[in-house]
Amino acid sequence: MRIRILPLVAALALPAAAQTPPAPAANAANAATTGLRMPWNRVKDILVRAAEKMPEESYSFKPSPDVRSFGQLVGHVADANFMFAAMAAGEKPTPRDIEKTKTSKADLVAALKESFATADKAFAMPETQLATPMKLFGADTNRWAAVGLLIGHDWEHYGNLVTYMRIKGIVPPSSEPRPEAPAPPK
Repeated sequence: MRIRILPLVAALALPAAAQTPPAPAANAANAATTGLRMPWNRVKDILVRAAEKMPEESYSFKPSPDVRSFGQLVGHVADANFMFAAMAAGEKPTPRDIEKTKTSKADLVAALKESFATADKAFAMPETQLATPMKLFGADTNRWAAVGLLIGHDWEHYGNLVTYMRIKGIVPPSSEPRPEAPAPPK
């Protein structure tokens, strides 16, 4: 009995093994950028919310004289976003000096939002374009490195802003209570 079943199982398995695998999902061509959008969108959201939440009078706050003020950090993030976005696009970055030239909350929040809109373009680029070789701070790499630095740099400085907010007694956006889920319909 065992001998008769084995050839039958083998005969049935061969056509299944020879089938073409299913077509990849529509976003498989840009799977990496699709996957990176979640942390990118999260850091954009909480950075803008932190910049909006800090009162205007605290934009000049420095926990120590030898560090950037809250406003300078927001400007620095905007400057870096423009720089890394240009690098990812294969363009020469144009210094904006937002950190050194903008001081009002309104100007800094607007510059931050504009920098995110510009940097979003990197996530719309084909991954083959992001794989293009480039020099980054003297090292041989590719444009993906600029995208990685864009995300990592923003998370790094969100951590700085969190510290400043905590010192001022302000709950940072990432620590705010999550809204309650709506009750299921009865």
